[in-house]
Amino acid sequence: MAEHISDDDALNNHDVNTSGSEDGTGNGNTYSGQNIQILEGLEAVRVRPGMYIGATDQRGLHQLITEVVDNSVDEVMAGAADTVSVTIHADESVTIEDNGRGIPVDEHHQRPGMSTLEVVMTVLHAGGKFGGGGYQIASGLHGVGVSVVNALSEWCQVDVKHHGNLYRQRYERGVPTTPVVTIGPTEGSGTTTMFLPDLTVMETRDYSFDILAQRFREMAYLNRGMTISLVDERSGREATFYFEGGLLSFVRHLNKNRNKLQARPVSIVREIDNVKVEIALQYNDSWNCTEFSFANGINTIDGGMHITGFRSALTRTLNDYARKANLLKEKDGNLTGDDVRQGLTAVVSVKIPNPQFEAQTKSKLNNAEVRPIVENIAAEMLTRYLEETPSEAKTIIEKCLTSARAREAARAARDLIQRKNVLDSTLPGKLADCSERRADRCELYLVEGDSAGGSAKQGRDRHFQAILPLRGKILNVERVGLDKILNNNEVKNIITALGVGIGENFNKAKLRYGRIVIMCDADVDGAHIRTLLLTFFYRHMQILIEDGHLYIAQPPLFHVKMGKQIHYVYTDEERDALVAEYSAAHNGKEPEIGRYKGLGEMNPETLWETTMDPAKRTVLRVTIEEAREADKTFSMLMGDEVAPRKRFIESHAKSANLDI
Repeated sequence: MAEHISDDDALNNHDVNTSGSEDGTGNGNTYSGQNIQILEGLEAVRVRPGMYIGATDQRGLHQLITEVVDNSVDEVMAGAADTVSVTIHADESVTIEDNGRGIPVDEHHQRPGMSTLEVVMTVLHAGGKFGGGGYQIASGLHGVGVSVVNALSEWCQVDVKHHGNLYRQRYERGVPTTPVVTIGPTEGSGTTTMFLPDLTVMETRDYSFDILAQRFREMAYLNRGMTISLVDERSGREATFYFEGGLLSFVRHLNKNRNKLQARPVSIVREIDNVKVEIALQYNDSWNCTEFSFANGINTIDGGMHITGFRSALTRTLNDYARKANLLKEKDGNLTGDDVRQGLTAVVSVKIPNPQFEAQTKSKLNNAEVRPIVENIAAEMLTRYLEETPSEAKTIIEKCLTSARAREAARAARDLIQRKNVLDSTLPGKLADCSERRADRCELYLVEGDSAGGSAKQGRDRHFQAILPLRGKILNVERVGLDKILNNNEVKNIITALGVGIGENFNKAKLRYGRIVIMCDADVDGAHIRTLLLTFFYRHMQILIEDGHLYIAQPPLFHVKMGKQIHYVYTDEERDALVAEYSAAHNGKEPEIGRYKGLGEMNPETLWETTMDPAKRTVLRVTIEEAREADKTFSMLMGDEVAPRKRFIESHAKSANLDI
């Protein structure tokens, strides 16, 4: 959930344009047709890979695998395959195999003399998803996926089982090095794609087994009956996913560590006008909403017409039932969308012939005709469920009514916070602000304890670094509603200092600091406080994490005095290496080692030098690579269910670094 970043681009540094050019060419001369380049074939992909896979870091690396796997899953959705396997080899190459129809190898009618396989692998916007009858439903719509993988690979090889024969073609950086050759007769059908990402374009080959496994688990939920496996030869880890229950199993997985208000999830699968809709939901007693939507297997993180239709049906149906059952009086106002979604875990999936996404990222579905279809199907499912299970229906309505009362209380508390000046001297945390007023150049340190806060205030750069000491542990927001959260002094101090508000009044444009840095002791209590703060930001200011504003400071664990020099080290391994180095040079004599029990033990100069100086410090940027796993983990670690947390502690106890 966190990644190392470099502080070479510290907030108090400035980029300077020294080109001396006024015409944008960089040479101060004329701008002519010679300045315009035409990139042929796959060359554009190698020059601007971010346009096609989003990034060249680990996310882009995983996207290469996903692009190929998506093609195999499209074969599954077409009813032509049921098995997909992914293998990460010891040499960092990857093999993806399916038992689908196999890419055709006959001559392509639009490219005389070129096989269809070569067209698919080397020509952008070539595929069977443009209305040619190859696929009725597919996730890949632009015909660039596998050709992009080919272009960004040092080498790529495709084996095709088709019409009783095995065919093969090999490429290097997108260029064929062999024609399509017939290897010999074979049984079955399918496509096997092998590739090695090109490190002259990609930044890394550091695949994450856990992230890929989570993605494939999700694909298996969305395509019931499909088997998808992942093997990592580097570590020997393996995982295979198969879920006959589809989204029902998905919701059970998401709600695994929560107190459920329903004995089992409610679900429906229905097809209307060639739009296949699958919905599953289950309420729990938390104050959070876990809601995911998919279109043709693509996670539409920004929602769209399908999730809008579902939400509309949910709000309307619960209000209608509450009125009918006399649980919502005439004098009461209607339950809002927020009221009925607190404690909800829901997954909505649609499969449609011609999806229209908002952008290349496919994060939002724009098909207007999908909304009424999903709305009608969801309303039918919910109405039947509520009428057939009146006891559970009453529990859900009571939960929604409690949410409505908490919403009103939270609004009053938010209004009170907004009325207070952000620099109010009576703030319990005594915010020590910085003089810089441009938010993108400011940092706010959330510091554990008044002692460490005092050192941080003295050691900081007052120009751009602000300090907010926190007294004790903030409220565990996983277990309470927003009304109670806003009555916690430490939480109110954080909200007021940041300036963005919370809940329906949240406004990121008012953020006063470009970086928010959590700085806690390197012990058990510090880890707990850090987890509480991360839970708060994840649940109530998630966009600050998504936009890269939240960081974790990394104070040193030890100082090692080697003669007159003092080295600050951050891990046991670094300490042991320095001790061994010093002992070898001084006939077995060991250096002086000091262990920092807490930030308060550091004087201001040491705290600045080791933890706050942008030129020397190490900080972690908090990210949400996999929202579903993060949601499940926070629920397990911070929720009311004791048994899952106990199992987690028992299974990870040996690997924990506890300062006792």
